[in-house]
Amino acid sequence: MQANYLTIALSKGTLLKPTIGLLEQVGLPAEGLTPESRQMVFSYEQPCIKYIMCRPTDVPTYVEQGAADLGIVGKDVIVEQRKDIFELVDLRYGYCRFVVAGPAHLQNIALKELNYKRIATKFPVTAEQFFRSHGLQVEIITLHGNIELAPIMGLSDVIVDIVSTGRTLKENNLVEIIKIMDSTTRLICNQVSYRTKYDSIQPLVEKIQKHVKGGSKA
Repeated sequence: MQANYLTIALSKGTLLKPTIGLLEQVGLPAEGLTPESRQMVFSYEQPCIKYIMCRPTDVPTYVEQGAADLGIVGKDVIVEQRKDIFELVDLRYGYCRFVVAGPAHLQNIALKELNYKRIATKFPVTAEQFFRSHGLQVEIITLHGNIELAPIMGLSDVIVDIVSTGRTLKENNLVEIIKIMDSTTRLICNQVSYRTKYDSIQPLVEKIQKHVKGGSKA
């Protein structure tokens, strides 16, 4: 019976609350699911649904490796990690964007002028692909937090980061120079699961798609 469960990896953090709302709205069980809970696995026998709580950066790995059939995670994580998964639905919440940002005096700089510059980022794959796609050579400096500190302390010329409101940039006297891409939350799927559990997954996908389209009209 364990093998019959449809396992969904959920992103902890800011995405969890709207994700719980989505689950409830499409008729999936959500009893006990709260952002405050420290429980990591939630099983519901009647609909044979299981949720596992993951850090967002771990969700694509759980899905790719088959530990989860489905996952809910931001497009930013998907783009950076490039896992071998299916992306099924744009859930249209958790909006943010990849940007190149730097000190205010660089606000109107042309992209080509960033050639050979130093770029600090938590997203080295995304950053390198962006600049390479424009024929630019840059030095990527990978950091894991406080990216805004890098140009302030002279570690980098600019940064590539995820922003939503832009408040953190302003607080550190940085400005958005170029938008690389928008990011929203996505439903992803393990490739094997999509075939072997198609009868369970596809109706759920269609229900979520219908909900997302309906919600966008409200």
